[in-house]
Amino acid sequence: MKITKYQDQPIKETPHKIDVREMYNKATAQAMLMALKPGESLKPHKTPVDVFFFVVEGRPTIHIGNESEVCEADTLIESPADIVHYISNDSNSLARILVVKAPRPISLTKVL
Repeated sequence: MKITKYQDQPIKETPHKIDVREMYNKATAQAMLMALKPGESLKPHKTPVDVFFFVVEGRPTIHIGNESEVCEADTLIESPADIVHYISNDSNSLARILVVKAPRPISLTKVL
């Protein structure tokens, strides 16, 4: 059994400049847990594979294509490959989101 603790993972350097930690990375999938402080957001970008977001804590706004919706904890949101998407935290509390890409991308995400 392999156990990975969020607090033991280093913060990854990303173009988004937020707290993102790699929780799982295999050819079949990649999982990151991100923490967005109030007012923080990802930059709009496209991912070359399907992605899903699972809101662990808080009420972030998920933006996919032309749609945006505030999502509560315990909600799963799907984003198809090659669609512009990003997440923002317009609330007054921390938002934590598990981001899963499947399969793990072999080409880079395109930040817009």
